[in-house]
Amino acid sequence: MNESIIGKVYLICAFSLAGTSVISAKFVTGKLGAFTITAVSLFFSLAILAPLCGKQLVRYIKLMSSRNFLFLSLQALCGIFLFRMFLLSGLNYTSAGEAGILTGATPAITAIFAMVVLREPISGRKLSGILCTVGGILIIHGVLTPGNDLSLEHIGGNILVLCAAVSESAFNTLSRISAVKSKAELKESSSPITQSAIVSAIALVLCLISVPFEHPLHRLSGIGLMEWMALLWYGVFVTALAFICWYSGIKRCNVFTAAAFSGMMPFTSMLLSTAVLGESVHCQQWLGGLLVIAGMILIGTEGIDVVSSVLKHKKTEGKKRKWIFLSMKQALPQNASLAFRS
Repeated sequence: MNESIIGKVYLICAFSLAGTSVISAKFVTGKLGAFTITAVSLFFSLAILAPLCGKQLVRYIKLMSSRNFLFLSLQALCGIFLFRMFLLSGLNYTSAGEAGILTGATPAITAIFAMVVLREPISGRKLSGILCTVGGILIIHGVLTPGNDLSLEHIGGNILVLCAAVSESAFNTLSRISAVKSKAELKESSSPITQSAIVSAIALVLCLISVPFEHPLHRLSGIGLMEWMALLWYGVFVTALAFICWYSGIKRCNVFTAAAFSGMMPFTSMLLSTAVLGESVHCQQWLGGLLVIAGMILIGTEGIDVVSSVLKHKKTEGKKRKWIFLSMKQALPQNASLAFRS
């Protein structure tokens, strides 16, 4: 199977699992602190990843340069620490469904980062996708619609979720840079499981600095089975399995492809918030969500059109060369034709 297709399948799985983070976090938000939730979920994640890595983890750390370690640390900071801090804080003031829709801003923000950091050129389609996403976010906030009744706390919660989307976009960009650089610098390719374990360990260290201020032992002793199951899901599926799929996909796909498939997060969040949490999504949110999704499609399908045009151009050139060859053959006399074929 084509490596690009395999990478896209991995990205779909990664972002679909990441979309469940909004739902699982909703079960524990308000009962535990943001850093406590993150630290416990990372502990469960490392309990799965560490045995899977084994000696490969030690070998990878020995081969890893200081630059690679810096990039992995930045990924841990943006992709786990800041992302979850903003998301969990925002869920105190907004609904899971609305938070899920707002995470759909990730493709547009990632596209902007790709242009600024990776110097990717901007096209009309990319610009249209970014504008659709911005318009969708403004509609969700009620800025472009009459009768806006959102409170300042609600808007503040939405802004925190958008900050989480910015952190996720920074993580996407850093992961692609790290994948390219580590492939060039390391003697052997890095395992997605090993990368996930290192990033989770670094993020756990960052969380442990702030956890004592949230009185974790007292709060953890007061939660029930449902909350513990949510933390387990957050660690095993949202962190361990999702990150393995992510690192397996990003080394096979470019940033814009990853940006497009990150739209699976709001899809999953919206569906589960309605099915599991019983939340209702209003017309204003659906309209804004459709614009965000349209922006995701515009940004993500541009590469497909480019590939199609290249293939079409090559096919046309091949037919043109064949026609010229046959024309030359017919124009030559019989004896010259025999010499030409020989």
